[in-house]
Amino acid sequence: MTVTLDFPELFGWESIPAAAIFAVLYSPLFVVFLYKIIHERQRVLFTMTLFCLIRVAAFTLRAISIGVTSVGEDEGVFIATEVLFSVGFFGLLYSAYTLVLDRLELCDDNHPTSTIGDILHFARNRRLFRLALVVAMILGIVGIDMTSSNPTNSTGITLRKASAVVFLILTIVQVLQTTKTLEKPHVSLFFGVMALLLLVREVFTVATINDLSKANDEDLWYPLVALPEWLCAVIYTIPGLIPPKVDNPPDLPLYTQGYYQT
Repeated sequence: MTVTLDFPELFGWESIPAAAIFAVLYSPLFVVFLYKIIHERQRVLFTMTLFCLIRVAAFTLRAISIGVTSVGEDEGVFIATEVLFSVGFFGLLYSAYTLVLDRLELCDDNHPTSTIGDILHFARNRRLFRLALVVAMILGIVGIDMTSSNPTNSTGITLRKASAVVFLILTIVQVLQTTKTLEKPHVSLFFGVMALLLLVREVFTVATINDLSKANDEDLWYPLVALPEWLCAVIYTIPGLIPPKVDNPPDLPLYTQGYYQT
């Protein structure tokens, strides 16, 4: 006898309005980034356009899964939704990382001299950072697949834990890189806000990794995971935050305190 699982009920998805609202909130951001990428064609803009599209799809699938029983019982739809959420964070974190490195390269002429500085300079290897992100993403996807029909699967749980820990470490690296940019001219404190939002998201994820009910509690998940991600995406739309393709740092429009030049 085949047992039918209601995945939204099993994993604590309850609010259709909340999921629908976030799908709607990401829609205009997708349009904004799409407009920007047509005119500027920068990699960060492309990544953010894709991130917003993925989030629209993920929240739409989440809302439909909750509201339509047949969809909610489809394991493939559930896995697809979870994978979209995991892949989306990959893009958001990597965009923040590359944006900070772009600013450091524009403003920093000297290599760090302290031990921590040397480590951070090593962490500026984009390929290495991207590889670590890919590993974390793959671990998470495999873990999602293994725990979709059996939330207590030990191997799947271990893989998801490993994925969350790697993402947290990379987020901390991003935060430390951001602290370096705050020491430089022509850099906005908005970078610091983004770094803290990403850190809040990942700390919650790791802190609740052993408590499925708390991790999926929508009263916690939306304000500590969904909202920080959306706020980061909004910050990316601020004019001048993404450096132009020029070699003259003084032309950057943001001061250290986050204000524009006049």
